[in-house]
Amino acid sequence: MGFFGKLFGKKEKESLDQGLEKTKEGFLGKIARAVAGKSTVDAEVLDNLEEALVSADVGIETTVEIIERIEARVAKDKYINTSELNSILQQEIENILVDAPADTTYSNFDLPAGKRPFVLMVVGVNGVGKTTTIGKLAHHFTQAGKKVMLGAADTFRAAAVDQLTIWSERAGVPIVKREMGSDPASVAFDAVSSAVAKDIDVLIIDTAGRLHTKTHLMEELSKIKRVIQKVIPDAPHDVLLVLDGSTGQNAIEQAKHFTAATDVTGLVITKLDGTAKGGVVLAIAHQFKIPVKFIGVGEKVEDLLVFDKHEFADSLFNLNK
Repeated sequence: MGFFGKLFGKKEKESLDQGLEKTKEGFLGKIARAVAGKSTVDAEVLDNLEEALVSADVGIETTVEIIERIEARVAKDKYINTSELNSILQQEIENILVDAPADTTYSNFDLPAGKRPFVLMVVGVNGVGKTTTIGKLAHHFTQAGKKVMLGAADTFRAAAVDQLTIWSERAGVPIVKREMGSDPASVAFDAVSSAVAKDIDVLIIDTAGRLHTKTHLMEELSKIKRVIQKVIPDAPHDVLLVLDGSTGQNAIEQAKHFTAATDVTGLVITKLDGTAKGGVVLAIAHQFKIPVKFIGVGEKVEDLLVFDKHEFADSLFNLNK
């Protein structure tokens, strides 16, 4: 079994449906207009569909592939009516998400064998919800009976350590920290050493979140990884990049820089409840071939959801929920 989220239940599905409401209403409205007055899927319908996908921030590259797949199905089946289009589009969106490496470990918070303490490094620019995501993960791990520790290696931003300290108190977990301006790699080293000494199950390390255009930040991420490996050679076991879904194409630019600087193994896309551009989830997953492991659809702790491609597509296409 896995180690992060809960199995997708009724409560999680309700949160997902509500969180994607703005995206799906705008998205399906545009699709409805794309097929208005048409009985079959023709070139005009496909052009209009392409425009609807791009406006939902699905991205040009991903949109083109989805359209090409639908064109191939239209050519093969000869006659596809517009009432079938939603179903076909939903299937193809799921197929696009399947292209990212599958990850089956995120289901019951069970740690992978031989990975203890499990070291999770979290990266991302300021303002994307990185600290909040760490706090929510700490809460979920703790609820699952795991001993959790936080490492405050974002030492450049004045409020970062304070914010993480508040989350550590909320979750009831210890935190390793130093004063602002301390060497981030040293904090990470202390955190890993402490986690080993105190028999911790999960260590979550926050990292500096200055603008991704700062070369020194990227060098710092590499340094943090090196010092972690002095204590645990195969760590970090997961590197999560947190992106703000409401920023659309800017999130893709951030992903380009961070994936070039460090070995990102999973994505967390936050703030999807406040935007009509939830299609960016598809663009990022497809373009970088990195699995989306969590999405944020609200402020509550429970609104950090394990990503399920089938449930995501289902919620995106169903307004009756």
